[in-house]
Amino acid sequence: MAAAAASLHATAAALHGAVAKSRSAAIPQVATSVRLVAGSRRPGSARARGGLVVARAAAVKDEAAGSTAGGHEVLMFEALREAMIEEMTLDPTVCMIGEDVGDYGGSYKVSKGLSEMFGDLRVLDTPIAENSFTGMGVGAAMKGLRPVVEGMNMGFLLLAYNQISNNCGMLHYTSGGQFKIPIVIRGPGGVGRQLGAEHSQRLESYFQSIPGLQMVACSTPYNAKGLLKAAIRSENPVVVFEHVLLYNMKEKIPDEDYICCLEEAEMVRPGSQVTILTYSRMRYHVMQAVKTLVNKGYDPEVIDIRSLKPFDLHTIGNSVKKTHRVLIVEECMRTGGIGASLRSAIIDNFWDELDAPPMCLSSQDVPTPYAAPLEDATVVQPPQIVAAIEEICR
Repeated sequence: MAAAAASLHATAAALHGAVAKSRSAAIPQVATSVRLVAGSRRPGSARARGGLVVARAAAVKDEAAGSTAGGHEVLMFEALREAMIEEMTLDPTVCMIGEDVGDYGGSYKVSKGLSEMFGDLRVLDTPIAENSFTGMGVGAAMKGLRPVVEGMNMGFLLLAYNQISNNCGMLHYTSGGQFKIPIVIRGPGGVGRQLGAEHSQRLESYFQSIPGLQMVACSTPYNAKGLLKAAIRSENPVVVFEHVLLYNMKEKIPDEDYICCLEEAEMVRPGSQVTILTYSRMRYHVMQAVKTLVNKGYDPEVIDIRSLKPFDLHTIGNSVKKTHRVLIVEECMRTGGIGASLRSAIIDNFWDELDAPPMCLSSQDVPTPYAAPLEDATVVQPPQIVAAIEEICR
């Protein structure tokens, strides 16, 4: 064990040394907006952290919503790639670790071209050994780097559960604060299109009980970029959940540097009758259902909770106090899922505000079938959302 720890620290030290040598190196193919952002940073100034920029993030988002000038349209995987380029340009301690993240550019092309830009020690291809390279990422974070560990598929990271739980989540505490673990673990998950049970995992429910971890789920190119940048800048270990079916989602985002708060939900649609809480891909199933509900005379409020741990009970509570009815829609499993924890938190904190029991629509507690009709039957569909709202508001 001592030999393994020494090897881990030696590898992290080598990475750190290589990164330090690249501080003054010119980085080709970096977008103009990134160079402008880098030039605007005062040398030696403290980095803005994810949880401390709520007002700034909100201001940037309001500005982006109010004006299309200066923005650019990207797919979600491109937004994530932009976030990596900007953060690796601004901070030479940021690096990326994972299977095929180098020359191949990642399974979903989030790291396309990064190896040529930053070198193969900052964009490190690894063997197919999730427990090993996640553990190496933890060691690198302990030594002062800010690694971003990509799971080719989030289901594969079950092989690294020990490193994520006993190392990422606990080392800051068990070391008496001597070590910080500023690591990001990210990758695709969720029910795709006939990917089979082992490639359709939703690991939110697996990781939510681990002390010391933060969890966020992105649903748009805007919040994908903003949440990933905030996660990289955070001093805490953060798990970023991406959905395999949202990588080609397109949206216009600002050219300017911005981040999203890691602990803040997003108001998607204001309403007065019922609060719908959702995240990730289910946001789009909810919005499909909302079109039908509005035509039927209902006025639902839709909130993308984004922060899966901790919950933004301030935003959620204000909505519950206004509508007095709650529906949670998730792709996670019914038993022990995010929805179960969220419903419990709402009952514990806002019981007196409720006019009806909070409902939760979740995926079926079965392995995801390969056959498309059966796969669809395991996941919440828009007609089920419409029917649930009609029952709550009856």
